[in-house]
Amino acid sequence: MNDWRARIGFLIPPTNPTVEKEMFELAPQGVSVHFARMVAKGPVGTLDNLHQRAASHIEHLAQTIEMLASVEPDVIVLAHTATSYILGPKGERELTVRMEKLTGIPFISALGSAVKAFEVMGLKRIAIGTAYDQALTLKGKSTLQAHGLQVVHAECLPDVKSIFDETDKRVYSLAKSANRAQAQAVFLSGVGLPTISLLEALEDDLNKPVISSCSAMMWNALRVAGVGAPVFGYGGLLEDTQLRHPSKSKSKK
Repeated sequence: MNDWRARIGFLIPPTNPTVEKEMFELAPQGVSVHFARMVAKGPVGTLDNLHQRAASHIEHLAQTIEMLASVEPDVIVLAHTATSYILGPKGERELTVRMEKLTGIPFISALGSAVKAFEVMGLKRIAIGTAYDQALTLKGKSTLQAHGLQVVHAECLPDVKSIFDETDKRVYSLAKSANRAQAQAVFLSGVGLPTISLLEALEDDLNKPVISSCSAMMWNALRVAGVGAPVFGYGGLLEDTQLRHPSKSKSKK
């Protein structure tokens, strides 16, 4: 793994095996990816437990991020969409200021990256699909709306036993089911859900942008790190290098 272009650091939940696989796959030549696992206490499961685990992430984040910062990445990514849902826009802005002051390194999040992607692409009306329960899906919807997006539909995948083991067929079906004619794009929320291998096919079939938490955070990390290389095969967001330079991109209405 060569890092002559940039190094990207990811803060990931302790149980998540998806982020490493997908980030290694998405990283263009000359970009290295590095990972630190956040501290999370309490069982995985209900929304209440998610609040506890997100609070644990934040409580111990300074120590975790300092270890990741020791490899001197060009940008650090909070790779956990649900933590951003719990924080809300104001809480995330405050966290970003604290982490950047602590490390001196740009700090972004998976959710913030998706919001930025929609902004750069000129998209306001989105549909979202998740592998969360109904309560967290609605929390995600309200948080995205607080960021100024119009969520025309939010849908969760039924009967999820493990988000990390979901099949391509079920993820593909989720995106198609969540889509609505009035939606300008579809967002697949959750870095644990395997998505990137399906994005190009979904865009072909739905005839609109399809962005996942993982594709958005890699796109934004490359943008912040100043890497303009296209990444082919994973949807238009990563392929269109003009979207790394908002002043050059054309808004889509």
